[in-house]
Amino acid sequence: MIAIIDYGAGNIKSLQFALDKLNKESVLTTDPQVIRDAASIILPGVGAFKDAMDAINEMGLAEVIKKEAASGKPILGICLGMQLFYERSYEDGDWEGLGLLKGNVSKIRDTVKVPHMGWNTIAKHQESRLLKDLPEDFYVYFVHSYAVDTLEETSLFGSTQYGGVVPAIVQQGNVTGMQFHPEKSGDVGIKLLQNYEEMIS
Repeated sequence: MIAIIDYGAGNIKSLQFALDKLNKESVLTTDPQVIRDAASIILPGVGAFKDAMDAINEMGLAEVIKKEAASGKPILGICLGMQLFYERSYEDGDWEGLGLLKGNVSKIRDTVKVPHMGWNTIAKHQESRLLKDLPEDFYVYFVHSYAVDTLEETSLFGSTQYGGVVPAIVQQGNVTGMQFHPEKSGDVGIKLLQNYEEMIS
């Protein structure tokens, strides 16, 4: 069972539909015990960093997520969910994240249109089971105004170019992040989710 954490983010139905296509059972939950009992966790994301962290903290889920991640349970962050893994975000202020990964989140440079909405290619930085059977450059769908701008290079597995380098796939141990929306990225997105599930099973 995959626990999708319900902190008020939108776009959950398309994620569950994508998991259904892979015959992966999922549940949308805020129940700490369900999260603890799940085989893996997904932190989805559409919305503002502060609002998301406020909701997670108010529901008492921040410590649950941190403990489960520290125990080695696989956890995937999608879009805002990936950004929440980092230490800080400077989205309309200065906000503390979950700190599962080292680094910060800042606004995309204003040399390009913000928000970044649409299809962009991903360039691989290193090999991973997550990227198995995917071409060297593949297209995925982005919707975001903020991105990780400092991180540990060893955790960077894929990036795109949009006003500079935008970290798009990160992975450190059992913690994986995708800045784009795999559930909206067609067959490539389904393949990424399939690879992720095979990697953690």
